[in-house]
Amino acid sequence: MWKEIDYKENYDDLLIPNINYQINPAEIESVEKNSIAEEIGFETGDSIISINGKRPRDLIDYQILISEEVLDISVLDKNKKIHNISIEKDQDENLGINFKDALFDSIKQCNNKCPFCFIDQQPNGKRKSLYIKDDDYRLSFLYGSYLTLTNLNKDDWNRISTQKLSPLFISVHSTDPKTREQLLKNKKASQILNQINWLEQNSIQIHAQIVICPKINDGKILEKSIYDLAKFHKKSIKTVLSAAIVPVGLTKFRPENDGLIPISKEYAKETIIKIEKIQNSLQKSIGTRFCWLADEWYLIAGFKLPTYKTYENMPQESNGVGSIRSFLKTLKTKTKSLPKKLEKERKVSWIVGKLVYEALLPIVNKLNKIERLTVNLYGLPSVYWGQDQVVTGLLTGEDLIYGLLNKDLGESVFIPSIMLKLNSDLFLDDKTIAEVSTELKTNIHVLDDTNDIINNLIGKSDTQKFLNYA
Repeated sequence: MWKEIDYKENYDDLLIPNINYQINPAEIESVEKNSIAEEIGFETGDSIISINGKRPRDLIDYQILISEEVLDISVLDKNKKIHNISIEKDQDENLGINFKDALFDSIKQCNNKCPFCFIDQQPNGKRKSLYIKDDDYRLSFLYGSYLTLTNLNKDDWNRISTQKLSPLFISVHSTDPKTREQLLKNKKASQILNQINWLEQNSIQIHAQIVICPKINDGKILEKSIYDLAKFHKKSIKTVLSAAIVPVGLTKFRPENDGLIPISKEYAKETIIKIEKIQNSLQKSIGTRFCWLADEWYLIAGFKLPTYKTYENMPQESNGVGSIRSFLKTLKTKTKSLPKKLEKERKVSWIVGKLVYEALLPIVNKLNKIERLTVNLYGLPSVYWGQDQVVTGLLTGEDLIYGLLNKDLGESVFIPSIMLKLNSDLFLDDKTIAEVSTELKTNIHVLDDTNDIINNLIGKSDTQKFLNYA
């Protein structure tokens, strides 16, 4: 199956645990159909040891290494046998390999002790992955996860510069050295402005976020932080592309006497007014609003969400800034052409977090004008986290059971995939869809794609037929 070549290096040591060997072979999770990898003979469970004599540390290295036209690859197959193969392909052509993990060496974990860290606000005894405090610049570059820059060594900084890992996503929280050190409980945290200046000198762009903790990094400290960051958004060079202002999230599992204050409705209103004034000021001075409030601020305050265009190019959508407005825009498009009537009666339930319930009501009311269709929208609080107003992604299996037991759920319950661990059926409390379905005595379906939500709710994705399209 393998087209092998002569290769002088001996990789027998890879089969034996060796504490001096830090880079693990990159395990393959899947091989795309009709790809080069499938043609060569790669299979799920195989691992790549090296490419052209270099061991990839992560997905970034891998993508750089396979950009060559001729590849000499050392492979460890799923039976622990090593093969050395050669591939000729077009430059930058992908091999069609998907890996089990993005990092082939150890993940860089957080060395801060932030009192508002969500990981520390979880109960004990759940799956191990829930307690990993990743603070890895490579995951930031690949997936947009936020990091603090406090755990980087000289090699890390050099790699960021050399490979131009941009943009990165940085948790700034405050540009005031003492305040940031207080929040992160780390003396290295005070260097943030020097670090951003270094990033600017090395042509690395970033998106920033500030998690607001009342009476710690708000008020004048917050205002100064935003304007400090905006100084790095120049016409000639835009290092800080945007800043997200996020409310601190607190659960009932958080440590006692942590000094943190929950976000109240009144506080949310005051914050919105303050940030929108800053946005107007920055729009005049640098030509962009630059900083945006996470959707939760408006939902907590009971304010109407800003219009879609005010988010400009949606730079922080993946961080929950404008994501609901974008979601509503998509739903509005999908509901422009709806059937007037279904062929048979259909009643289903759509489950979301209580915080977004009001925002979705107009869409559901529009759907319920379809004759013979009833969509029950349930906006649930979280008894698990101890939060009344909660976003959809934090709802757990326990929350569904507690909130929906003895409710009229109809023939099916629909939940967004953001409630579940990626590519699994596990909720944040480790309950499975099957367990929750059994407790509620109903079918539970996962909505993977925003564009398919309407089709699933009205039954267009199954055997349901429609009459009299509008």
